[in-house]
Parts: sequence; structure tokens; C-alpha cells
Amino acid sequence: MMSFALLGKKIGMSQVYDDENNVVPVTVVEAGPCPVVQIKTAEKDGYSAVQIGYNPDFKKPQTSKPAVGHSKKHGAEPQAFLSEFRVMGDEEFETGSSLTVEKFAVGEKIDVIATTKGRGFQGVVKRWNFAGGPDSHGSMFHRRGGSYGLCQWPGHVFKNKKMPGHMGARSRTVQNLKVIKVMPEKNLILVKGSIPGSNGSLVTIRPAKKRKTEKKSA
Repeated sequence: MMSFALLGKKIGMSQVYDDENNVVPVTVVEAGPCPVVQIKTAEKDGYSAVQIGYNPDFKKPQTSKPAVGHSKKHGAEPQAFLSEFRVMGDEEFETGSSLTVEKFAVGEKIDVIATTKGRGFQGVVKRWNFAGGPDSHGSMFHRRGGSYGLCQWPGHVFKNKKMPGHMGARSRTVQNLKVIKVMPEKNLILVKGSIPGSNGSLVTIRPAKKRKTEKKSA
């Protein structure tokens, strides 16, 4: 299976009907076109990879001198976002060509990488689904997390203890999502179900790395 990825943005959720007239919830993603900016080889760079760019309408391309010089060196226009994916040495890509949603097929399984919505600083009830204390008057323990320091011994908070803190705004990967529809003329791809992030946020889609195989009947 050929390795590749596309950068895009999340448009929002909708619903379509399948062949059996069932309602299917989908997420609309505008992916690409993503020009191939650089091709890295094991002989020169130590590993084989393809670097692609993406210019969405919500962010201007990078105009710093290093970014412009990098794009100019490889004969490409400045890009707002750059990303790369590993490839096998025998896979062929050409600098200047573009990757589009046409590389995906209806029914194919894909992975979607995106940044979750930021929730700010939250307590343990919302962040970790703690039950909290009694709601009665005078309990003084409505939404607190309880003891953290373990009294005199060991007298410190253990690593990975669930505590209040920053919630969301983390990169997450949703695996094995089904492609419901591909619209190359509009650079759109409809994915079954939901994906992380807010509408308009940057996403990466790629062929599923852990596709489930159908069990063969005896």
C-alpha cells in the first residue's frame, strides 16, 4: 500500500443517505490540493519522506525569509503549513506535483489527525469525570478532588495524579474512519462519524495504518 497524507481543514458535520436509505452522519473535510515541496532520500537526508504544503483560506502563507527560501529552492510557492510523511524508497513522487482527494476511494478506511478543542483550565469533575462530594448544605466537598499529598508518608503527589489543569488542545488520532463520498471537483471528502477539532481547524488525513481485516469463514 502506498504511503501518503493530505492536509486540510474541517468544514463541519452533516448527514447523507446510503444505498439502503439509512441516514449516515458525516464530517466534511476540505483536503488539498497539497503540492509536493520536497522529496527526502535516505542517501541525502538519512530517511525517505515527502514534504507537502497546504494553503488554506484562513491563514496567509509564510513570508519569513527562511520559509520563502526553502520553497524557492525546491521550485514551489510559499506554503502556510508544511508536513511530511515517510515513504518506502521505491515509491515515486515528483516535486511540483499535487496530491488531491482523488487518491482516496469510497469505502476506504482512513486515519484523521487533528487538535481537540481547547477547554481552558478545568476542575477534576469536568476534566476527569470525578463524582464529587455531597451537594447538601455544609459538605464543603462539592467538586473537589480529595487528598493529593497522601499525608505524612510519602508526603508528595505521585506522577500522573488526576488533578485540575489545562483541558483539550491536544493532538489526537481517530483511526479506521470510513470514506463515504469523495468530491474531487470541490476538494471535499466526507468521512463517517466525527473528528476532533473545531470547524475550520487543520486536519491531516492518511490511509488507515491499522485497518481491520475481515475474518475468513471456515
